[in-house]
Amino acid sequence: MEETTEIYLLRELIDREAWGDLAEQFKQLHVQDIAEALHGLEAEVTLRAFQELSRERWADVFAYIEPVEAQYPLLQKMDTADGRYILEHLVPDDLTRLLEALNKDEGEEILKLLRPESVKQALRLLGYPEHSAGRLMTTQFVTVRPDWTLEEALQSLRALGDPGETINTIYVTDPQGRLQGTISLKRLVLESPDTRVESLMSGPAVSVMTADDQTEAARMIQRYDINAMPVVDRTGVMHGVVTVDDVMDVLEEETTEDFHKIGGTGLLTMSLRDARPSLLYRKRVGWLVLLVFMNIFGGAAIAYFEETIEAVIALVFFLPLIVDSGGNAGSQSATLMVRALAIGDVRPKDWLRLWGKELGVAAALGITMGLAVWGLGLWRGGPEVGTVVALAMVCVVIFGSMIGMVLPFLLERLKFDPATASAPLITSIADICGILIYFSIATAVLTLPAA
Repeated sequence: MEETTEIYLLRELIDREAWGDLAEQFKQLHVQDIAEALHGLEAEVTLRAFQELSRERWADVFAYIEPVEAQYPLLQKMDTADGRYILEHLVPDDLTRLLEALNKDEGEEILKLLRPESVKQALRLLGYPEHSAGRLMTTQFVTVRPDWTLEEALQSLRALGDPGETINTIYVTDPQGRLQGTISLKRLVLESPDTRVESLMSGPAVSVMTADDQTEAARMIQRYDINAMPVVDRTGVMHGVVTVDDVMDVLEEETTEDFHKIGGTGLLTMSLRDARPSLLYRKRVGWLVLLVFMNIFGGAAIAYFEETIEAVIALVFFLPLIVDSGGNAGSQSATLMVRALAIGDVRPKDWLRLWGKELGVAAALGITMGLAVWGLGLWRGGPEVGTVVALAMVCVVIFGSMIGMVLPFLLERLKFDPATASAPLITSIADICGILIYFSIATAVLTLPAA
């Protein structure tokens, strides 16, 4: 998040312990900006700043404190009554998010602060599969019956008081709680009071299952351009809603995870500025060591064609150019396929059609690049070397593109994350095979003795 002038001023006031001025400044800022200003502070300092906030804003600011693990030390420093107040006023999905980030002992300590009904609700949400819509949903939503008049529906809303963060959309359910449709708050207020709810329902109802992946809920919200997605069980009974702000967080996390995997690093769950050097080392060293051993095969391939290299030294000049082109083409293809699979643009069953399309594109790219380097080969080694370089470029680019396209589909079929087809992995495979292709073509075209 970009640091604004207001956030900078808050941090200055905190550093100077100007608590009276801080209280006035808090009144002018959004809770998100306040949470950002408290980022990275010691729990004692954060607690002191909290005391200058109005009590009604505690839970809202607390929900935006990042990383989530920083919320627990703050609760430990608070009085039991204050900690219980914050936890009881968190929306259910924010409480679930906190409990997910804690170990067993810490989670049990938090649950002891909650009322029995809140504990029951928290455990029920944690009982849904990890990364499912059930884990992400909030159970605070508003329902009305289809046979009610609008006046009866409004009376029900008034009786609820503050129904949570989804008041703009009212859900219509039958007496068994099964979702029938939705009605907007705007229509509920503006239409005639004696109008029946069922006559104003928007349908058919769009929903996701409690066990569906969170990314599916995000896709549905994006597709149907709605602010909240109802979550139902197999019988159609509504259990909660997933809101657009929650799925934005999910999409950010998914995109970050894909970027990290494509780059060949482990998943980093905290801000880069807060990560310790030792953590960054552990996240990066695994792939690098693995690729070192993989690249030994590249060295072995060069040694295998030692006689070919000795016969035409000019071939060495083009080796980095050829193998890097294959790796670059493969990385491009893999990036496109991983992203398309991640957002649901393509499905595993589409692999054959996309394979044919990618083959055509790769052939065109290879021919273009082959023509571009043919003149360079002609200049450095004559017509035969120019022909070798051009043919090798075409074949290596096609091969690299095919590997980059097929590997994500193969990983998806094997139930692995397609993003595991990282750029370093694709590049290493393309490099090793590119060396074999290049020198095999050189040996054949230049009629050199076989290795």
